[in-house]
Amino acid sequence: MRKPRPAARILLLDAEERVLMFRFTPDDRPPFWCTPGGALDPGESYEVAARRELLEETGLDLDPGPQIARRHVEFVTIEGVPVSADERYFRVRIEGCEVDTSRHTPLEQRVMQEWRWFTRTELASHDEPLFPEDLIALLDRT
Repeated sequence: MRKPRPAARILLLDAEERVLMFRFTPDDRPPFWCTPGGALDPGESYEVAARRELLEETGLDLDPGPQIARRHVEFVTIEGVPVSADERYFRVRIEGCEVDTSRHTPLEQRVMQEWRWFTRTELASHDEPLFPEDLIALLDRT
């Protein structure tokens, strides 16, 4: 049985319309790239979680604005837990940013050692898995 996992994810876009992605290097599968975000803490709303995750993973303390998309997906977490995730997406636009990873958890420090800004063209032709898989379609919304 899969554990429910409500999660907030951030589509962080810079002035050049590039999206920030983190490269995950887990022990049990090939590397992959993912948008900032993560599971809600107990009692936390999606909006509060989005703001917290943005701060923890990038150093930016910004209002995530309204939810722009929702997805249900099943996967196995980095910790090896099978989950059924209810993911809510928030778009945050910024002028520029030097990512500050000093608030990463020990697990994040181990498996999220690389990050970069991707153009849509780079996303479409990248050779490692990207999540969410429909990221370009999500970016094209509103």
